[in-house]
Amino acid sequence: MEDLLIQFGYIAVFLGTFLEGETILALAGFAASNGYLELPKVMAIAVLGAFLGDQLCFFVGRRYGQRILTRFPSLAAKAPRVQELIRRWDAPAVVLLRFCYGLRIAGPIVIGSCGISAWRLAVFNFIGTLIWAPIVATVGYFAGQAIQHWLGRIQHAQLAILMLVILAAMVGWFFFQSRRR
Repeated sequence: MEDLLIQFGYIAVFLGTFLEGETILALAGFAASNGYLELPKVMAIAVLGAFLGDQLCFFVGRRYGQRILTRFPSLAAKAPRVQELIRRWDAPAVVLLRFCYGLRIAGPIVIGSCGISAWRLAVFNFIGTLIWAPIVATVGYFAGQAIQHWLGRIQHAQLAILMLVILAAMVGWFFFQSRRR
């Protein structure tokens, strides 16, 4: 298990931050606190993955935004409010959207449907990821250190199992939430 984490950890960070972000990034920070990954590399890869994921969703929103909003009525109901916020406060809204849990994919799609300049979005999206990635990774890193301090020296195999249990619990929670909607 340790070898898999060391071998594929950075790929998982990239894919996880490309698609959603917070959970995988916090777990990667946790793994870095135990020596499986390097925290600066985790942060750099997270910035890249999150930035590229948002940019892709933005261009999907620019091209197919209205079709997507038509297909998802609950998102369409919230879209006018978000679009007004983006039109009024585009730069701070793009940066702060990064910290709104659960809006990682929907947010950039809605922003893409607003008509904001792609270059303007790219600049402020990059600023947002430069702030977001170190914060989330560091929280995971210090959480890992705190858990080690509280529980004593955890064996490496036990740590990997604990991380898998946490990840499975998070995936289960997301699945439960999506089924509830």
